[in-house]
Amino acid sequence: MSSFQRPDQASNDWASTEEVGPAQGGSSIHLLPGEKISFSSTSKSPGSLDSEKENVVRRGQTDFRIVTEQARYQVAQIPDLVGSEEWNLNPDFQRRHRWDVAKRSRLIESIMLNVPIPPIFLYEAELSRFEVMDGLQRLTAIAEFYKDSYALEGLEYFPDLNGKSFSEIDELTRRIVGRRYLSAVVLLHETGKTPEEADLLKQLVFERINSGGVDLTPQESRNALLSGSMNTLCLELAETPSFQRLWNIEPGPEGVGSDEEILSAHPFYRSMYDVELVLRFFAYRQRLAGGIGPRRNLKGFLDSYLKGANKYDADLIESLRVLFTGTSDLIEKVLGEQAFWLYRLRRGDWQWIEEPAVVAYEPLMLAFSQRLESADALIDRKEDIQADLPDFYKQHGDRIDGRKVNSRDLEERNSLYLNFLDSHLA
Repeated sequence: MSSFQRPDQASNDWASTEEVGPAQGGSSIHLLPGEKISFSSTSKSPGSLDSEKENVVRRGQTDFRIVTEQARYQVAQIPDLVGSEEWNLNPDFQRRHRWDVAKRSRLIESIMLNVPIPPIFLYEAELSRFEVMDGLQRLTAIAEFYKDSYALEGLEYFPDLNGKSFSEIDELTRRIVGRRYLSAVVLLHETGKTPEEADLLKQLVFERINSGGVDLTPQESRNALLSGSMNTLCLELAETPSFQRLWNIEPGPEGVGSDEEILSAHPFYRSMYDVELVLRFFAYRQRLAGGIGPRRNLKGFLDSYLKGANKYDADLIESLRVLFTGTSDLIEKVLGEQAFWLYRLRRGDWQWIEEPAVVAYEPLMLAFSQRLESADALIDRKEDIQADLPDFYKQHGDRIDGRKVNSRDLEERNSLYLNFLDSHLA
């Protein structure tokens, strides 16, 4: 498996069809006050996203409506619109994909040729205030071109313009670009009879208009359909510096592209899989504490957990933020940036598998989160802990296996890592 492959595409992750049930035999997990969720109360059926959509469709048999209108904007207007307070380019349901310079240049060339550009989709969140549902990359590419943020490259029909920024191309070409139009479909504020219904409908529209291109990943769907305080927290925590280093998701050396461009090149970041990894830490705690409800597959469990956790109050959200960052920072300080590597027997030799693995991430995060009060002692003993890890994996490697996915296996893995830490605190 390459370092750019999602862990759940290999054998070191929960299977996508895994049935998730309550942990067996009791657990030492102590959730924070108010953290435990009664999953049976979050939805009437296990698949929370599908249930919400099904309810909307049923209502749609009588009063479901999406109110839209058409709009056209001159390309020359786009930079001012993008920079105005009336347009929000980053609503929660947007994706993280970012075009490279070649793709942005191709858009500009298409505008020069007057090739029809797919419409952008806007949602009127308030009267005359819009959220960009689809078309963020097109709008950004145009706005940044006008700001001289990049030079054109790879043009096929105007090769003489390659290497030139907006201010460097001739006046006639600038006017040709500026007089073209970009069409838009506006989902009007009147859509939905209540704010909750309108919010769900706009997110459903976002999912549907994106289904014709690159499929939404499970976490992109959650981000689109289950926005809320916990979803926002996971997005923010995915940018924790220690977490990014532990997963090799971090900006490159100074002078090698912008931080956003480099992050966007990483498939975990583009697919929001890093955000799912954060979510799984909190869901894993819930799971081992028995707050699970009906059995369901992993996707359904994470959906239901996020829906319930979005109801957490601000104080609990802040406590969970401190818990996650403290745990991630402590793991890096004790085990280094290779903390989630596995030590395995390969071709007759024991060696480190030089890439992070979910099967190590989940129980390590859980174990360290349970021993934060002993952080100083663990840091003091880090050399011994690191030196003893190979023997730990030699002894227990067959029990730390991503192909073993039921609750007893997960609880056993947690106990193994926790006992390993405790052996160095005795």
